[in-house]
Amino acid sequence: MSSIAFIIFNRPAQTARVFEAIRAAQPRQLFIIADGPRPHKAGEAERCAATRAITNQIDWACEIHRNYSDVNLGCRQRVSSGISWVFEQVEDAIILEDDCLPHPTFFPFCKALLDRYRHDQRVTSISGNNFQFGNQRTAYSYYFSRYTHIWGWATWRRAWSGFDPQLAYWPRVQTSGVIKNLFAEPELADFWAARFQSILTGRDTWDYQWQLHTWLQGGLNVLPNVNLVTNIGFGADATHTHAVNRLADIPLAALDFPLRHPPYLIRDALADQATDGIVYGYTHRPKKNLQFWRNKLQSLIANH
Repeated sequence: MSSIAFIIFNRPAQTARVFEAIRAAQPRQLFIIADGPRPHKAGEAERCAATRAITNQIDWACEIHRNYSDVNLGCRQRVSSGISWVFEQVEDAIILEDDCLPHPTFFPFCKALLDRYRHDQRVTSISGNNFQFGNQRTAYSYYFSRYTHIWGWATWRRAWSGFDPQLAYWPRVQTSGVIKNLFAEPELADFWAARFQSILTGRDTWDYQWQLHTWLQGGLNVLPNVNLVTNIGFGADATHTHAVNRLADIPLAALDFPLRHPPYLIRDALADQATDGIVYGYTHRPKKNLQFWRNKLQSLIANH
């Protein structure tokens, strides 16, 4: 079993459920990352303490590392600094936040692919998420995507190296036109550019930065053909996922072993296009049909 990094904050109920899944997996190394309470939030110090206490229930042979902040760092700094701390000590890790409940097969899936792609620079992360809602994208156990879904995922020190949560290099990347080279539609490039720009104006997150970090490496991300991790944290007390939508509590499914590996490393463009709408709310321009182009050609011939 690979090392597990468990990121917690102030929700003991969700943390207890995810911790039980970790306990069942019995990792040899467990890194626990916790943010501190916000002083203006009544009762949060008590909730943070109760959440941390859950992780004291280690009843298997395990090397425990704790990185607890006394002050509130916020989502961007706490998550990114915690993951960087993990990779100061290990070469790879499975990463779970307190609201990401995994299926038991999530752990061996990550372990197998961390080993398989350890030295393959083309692969930057492994996710437990499948947001295709029953559309089977491949006959294999997983497919490749440009998207880094992070509700239960894994990566290597080599891929995380150089990660910048402040995105200081974004203005240079923006003016270079690199992002427009990633997308066939200029509007989709602008869609993502606006999200990266929001980091510079104060958006408290780290996952957009990780997404851009992988794109600038030319990275592919592994996504399973069934959903292996479900988000149980939607609601008023969530940091970002306040409004419940179809991504909340997606049913879990078992992945069959041995894994069926795809014989090629090419992203699934159709799956990614579906993800654009399902996850990010981006609507693609309708493609002109064959009859349009036939009429266009006939018009050109007639007017030649």
